[in-house]
Amino acid sequence: MLRKALGRRSIVGAALSAPLFGSAWFSGAGWAQGAWPTKPIRIVVPFNPGGAIDALVRVIADGLTTRLGQQVLVDPKPGANTIMGAEIVAKAPPDGYTFLITTNSTHTNNPSLYAKLPFDPDKDLIPVSLVSLGTILVLVKADAPFGDLRGMAAWVKGLGRPATYGSWGIGSSAHLYGLMFEKSLGGLYSHVPYRGDVPALQDVANGTLDITWASPTSARPQIAAGRVKPLAVAGAKRSASMPELGTFAEQLVAGFDLSLFVAAYAPAGTPADIVNRLQREIKAVISRPEVAEKMIAQGQTPVGSTPAELAAVLARETPIWADLIKQSGAKVE
Repeated sequence: MLRKALGRRSIVGAALSAPLFGSAWFSGAGWAQGAWPTKPIRIVVPFNPGGAIDALVRVIADGLTTRLGQQVLVDPKPGANTIMGAEIVAKAPPDGYTFLITTNSTHTNNPSLYAKLPFDPDKDLIPVSLVSLGTILVLVKADAPFGDLRGMAAWVKGLGRPATYGSWGIGSSAHLYGLMFEKSLGGLYSHVPYRGDVPALQDVANGTLDITWASPTSARPQIAAGRVKPLAVAGAKRSASMPELGTFAEQLVAGFDLSLFVAAYAPAGTPADIVNRLQREIKAVISRPEVAEKMIAQGQTPVGSTPAELAAVLARETPIWADLIKQSGAKVE
């Protein structure tokens, strides 16, 4: 049953505090790195420019540029639930000048959703750092006749048609959350995929879409303008960026505590010295109070793990997401 899977806690913190025994990706001797970097570095972001992850990575890239002494460029490559951008990095030369920062969907969702991928996330990408834990909101039009999940569930059941909900792609975490809504709350829901959460928010605001999922960064302008309103936040705890907003468990629905996280990766074969250096620099940047404050305001809790700690998180989280995807019946159309 889906509810049984939803009751299984997905705790990233436990993975970070558990004993780690290293990873096969880093079992070899370190490469004697010299003057890296000697030219600009590209970080591919598999999401729309101006979206939540793009905004997050640009804050980090500014700090990395200062610390590394070379320009760190953010290159948005949206499409196919992160696959297009991730493939670019998976097939890039492992020379330390191309990296990926993406959400957990690339590793925890896509292998179970797609019969065939153009690359193997586990083999073609190696962990650099768990960057942050994310906050996801569910939002409706500001004048919707309800203000919480219980009211939304009753409204959907009496709607007389499927309630439409938006996501940032087929098989994305938001798509899966919508399927979980239908199974947990009852009523009928119809998925509408978008190229990012911003256009979905715009359609909720203008009334052509009923419900959507979005980050605080993307949602705040529409909330401030009085066009949409948030109902709840997914996760085990309230968001530091919107502490006034209750969680799903507090309102009605248990189990929406799966971790949505952002992490950095490199092409397989990238020298361990470079990977470890970048991990240290990412951690140093996001540990700065002014950067951490910006991340929290964007709905991201800074982490900055080691490569091995990120590998442990993936090992723990992936089977849980795969199980949920299987039980939900979610498939790429």
